[in-house]
This record gives sequence, structure tokens and C-alpha cells, in this order.
Amino acid sequence: MYKVKKVLNHNSVIAVETNELVEYLIMGKGVGFGMKPTQELTVGADCKVFSLAESSERGDAKDIVKHVDPVYLEIAEAVLQHAEEYFDSVDHNIVFPMADHLEYAAKRIQNNDQIINPLLNDIKLLFYQEYKAAEIVRDLLKNSLGLDIMDDEIGYVAMHIHSATSQDKLSQTLETAHAVRNCITRIEEITGRTIPTDSFSYNRMMNHIRYMVARIQKHEDLKINMNDYVSTTFPESFAIASEICHDLSKSLGSPTDEMEIGYLAMHIERVKADVLE
Repeated sequence: MYKVKKVLNHNSVIAVETNELVEYLIMGKGVGFGMKPTQELTVGADCKVFSLAESSERGDAKDIVKHVDPVYLEIAEAVLQHAEEYFDSVDHNIVFPMADHLEYAAKRIQNNDQIINPLLNDIKLLFYQEYKAAEIVRDLLKNSLGLDIMDDEIGYVAMHIHSATSQDKLSQTLETAHAVRNCITRIEEITGRTIPTDSFSYNRMMNHIRYMVARIQKHEDLKINMNDYVSTTFPESFAIASEICHDLSKSLGSPTDEMEIGYLAMHIERVKADVLE
């Protein structure tokens, strides 16, 4: 049984589970309408219940609920519900850090202080489904608050969705996107060639780097060593890959399996061939 502790608005309340004495955020249409503190609360099947004992990289849920306008909790939850159309499993506890992010994004929009997301194009490619799901926030903010959100901000919302649909923390997801962007930029600098982002080999290489970063983060090794063959057949690409892997180890603070070099070199060779065609 729940008792109301605080009414946030018509659609959300903070309540205490009387047996456990644990605080929860309860969201649902009209759940807070006419309610007062200490009243018993009936939680319908259409309500969402969130423990305020949750914590994230943006802080504890209990603290976030104290300062975030409830409208952003509602918008964040609507985004996560929409994400269920794209993913089999969505962790709705991401509602707290996402709402916190959305409120800061709204303030930036209102102050004409909107940010540039340098990873936007990479996010759209690396996390295509997440970005498509995140686009719903454009209509939600427009309809609720009359605000126009930029693609740059939607890119960051997509990162929250990725955290909600995987085991990755937001910081880890952003680290992956940064690492992929840095690797591709470094390859372009070394070769002196701009890689067409609409090419098939670019997308293959980008996804290869994404999973290579994940293997480094998880200390996983490859099974087959291609280094001898690739270093002999494609020495220039192998040298570039060796430098990239070395730089990646330094930026991630974790050693890279030497076998990664050969596989990355093959992707670099494919990209080089595409550029020269």
C-alpha cells in the first residue's frame, strides 16, 4: 500500500510504500489529481512506479526529483515508452537522468545558448535506432512547452536511450562515440583523405571500431591473429592501424589486444580503396 508524501502535479506523486517505508515516484494520468499528503494511493495498471533509491551518473533519483520540473519527468517517460517500439527491453529508471538532461536542454533553448554536438553524425550512424526513437522528443517538447529542440540535443537523448537498452553507462557510451570519431579523424589526417560517410566501407569500419572499443573496455581478446598476413600484404594500412590502436589504448587507459591491429588495418585498406576509386 502506498501513501502520498508529495504531489508533484496531476500526473505524478512521491509516495511511501507503507510496509517497506521506501519512497517511490508514481506516474500516471491523473494519479495526483485531488490527492493530499498521507492519503492512501491506489496504483492502477497504467501507472509507472520508480524507486527513488536509484542512482546514476547525474545523481541520485531522490535528489533529481527534488529540483526537476515534473513535466520533464513526464516527457522523459514518454520518450522511453516510445523507445519500446524499437527495442525489446527498456530500463525506465533512465527517466531520472534523462529528465535532468532535458530540463538543462530546455534552459539552453530558452536562453538561446544551444550546444553543438560534435558527435552528432556518428551517433546517427552508430546508434541509428536510438536516434530514431529519440526524435519523438521534438514533438513532445514542442507540444508541452513550445520549444524547438535541435538535432544536436536529440543526439544526447539518443545516448540516454542507448543506456536504457544496454548495459552501458552514459559515460561509456559517450566514450565509445568519442573514440570512434577520434580514430576516424586520425585515419583521415594520416592518409590525407576525407572518407565519404555514405560509403559502405566507412560504415563497416565505424562499426568495427565501435565493437573494438567495447572489447578493449571489457578486456576481451580476438580469437584469430591476422597480423602476419596483413602486415605483409598491406604494410601502410597496418602501420596506420598500429598507431591508431596505440593512441586508443592511451585514451581508454586500457591495453589493446595486438590482434586488433590486423583487423583494423583491413578496414582501413578498404576505405582507402573506396576513396581512390
